[in-house]
Amino acid sequence: MAVVGILLAAGKGERFGGAKLLAPMASGPSRGVPVGVVTARKLVATLPHTVAVVRPGDAELMRHLGATGARVVECAEAGDGMGASLACGVAAAADASGWVVMLADMPWVAQATLDAVATALRKGASIVAPSFRGQRGHPVGFASRHKAALLALRGDTGARDVLAAARDVVLVDVNDVGILRDVDVPDDLHADQQ
Repeated sequence: MAVVGILLAAGKGERFGGAKLLAPMASGPSRGVPVGVVTARKLVATLPHTVAVVRPGDAELMRHLGATGARVVECAEAGDGMGASLACGVAAAADASGWVVMLADMPWVAQATLDAVATALRKGASIVAPSFRGQRGHPVGFASRHKAALLALRGDTGARDVLAAARDVVLVDVNDVGILRDVDVPDDLHADQQ
């Protein structure tokens, strides 16, 4: 199977005050569109086979993300943290040749960055991440050889340990500060980050 996108959208958004992925973008070309939808559309545009991982029962978010073309998967273990959600996503697309993992609260990542990460993965990179002025960011691509390690993830550190143990991470230099920016609190939506 081809490279698959995994959109991690199962967080509670507690610092935001809840439902941050449904909060509308405050400015730019996506003004008024929910944060999670902006991110999902970009990932689906690069990787039509995309799995969006959500908390059980998050019906409104499921509806919005499903409308982008992503396949929505409810993760029963989402409350255990990002690692568990990532493992759910990989399990839902276990036959993929690799996965590009995107955090749903990072709507400012450029389409070109997503394309570059997916291309590097298709060309044989084991693990690939974008870099802006020396800082590694998101999304991160993993080849299928990392499947066992990704399926074993638990807790809230995501794939940090997999990255830390890897000696073969390919960094793609991009002119995209969006790889470092996410939505944590409502004021983040009003920052000039387009």
